Amino acid sequence: MSIFEVRNLVKYFGGLAAVNGVSFKVEKGEIFGLIGPNGSGKTTVFNLINNYYPLTSGDIFFNDKSIKGLKTHTICHLGIARTFQVVKPLARMTVLENVTASAFCRVNTIKEAQKLASEAIEFCGLENYKDQRAKGLPIGLRKRLEITRALATQPKIILLDETAAGLNPKELDQAIKLIKEINRRGITIIIVEHIMKVIMTISNRILAINHGQPIAEGTPEEVSRNADVIKAYLGEEYAQG
Repeated sequence: MSIFEVRNLVKYFGGLAAVNGVSFKVEKGEIFGLIGPNGSGKTTVFNLINNYYPLTSGDIFFNDKSIKGLKTHTICHLGIARTFQVVKPLARMTVLENVTASAFCRVNTIKEAQKLASEAIEFCGLENYKDQRAKGLPIGLRKRLEITRALATQPKIILLDETAAGLNPKELDQAIKLIKEINRRGITIIIVEHIMKVIMTISNRILAINHGQPIAEGTPEEVSRNADVIKAYLGEEYAQG
């Protein structure tokens, strides 16, 4: 059953089409990957979904209802959370305080928010760092904190934007494990990722875009063999060879 759909998304910045005709459906409980070279429009798609940027045209549906034009906080409250490629935690606040702030999306009292935050912190393996200020965390833990903050909003869908970027091999394996565990909790995942080990390992289906337009969609195996995808990532000479 489809839980989420974007239809013919278009976004112009001046005369430049950053996204031009992107459409896809995501099934409930699925891990859906979005790939493409740098500047292809992946993060812009996320920003359109959350209404950080207004659509030029197109529509977005969550549980068969249009969310086009809704306020960003309203979209989060409906159950669509996201992480950011460049993580910016509340630097002078502790891990617990950061996650508690996110939990107020779902509850109204400090006691309830701290309870939700503590559960998310334990699930994500950050309990040993809960009293540490966010600015002192290395990149791997800051990425994990970003996911923890999103989970504290109790989402039905989570948008992960390059969660694995900058991680060492051990952290990469831990990130893959965490994403799979999140999905096993019944949370649908849409993930933007450059690291093929991650996207090919965890995704049920993948959409590849280039220059803001779709070029291939299918299983990881199908997309990885697509000539247009190979050309976009590795160049025309490689695709022909």
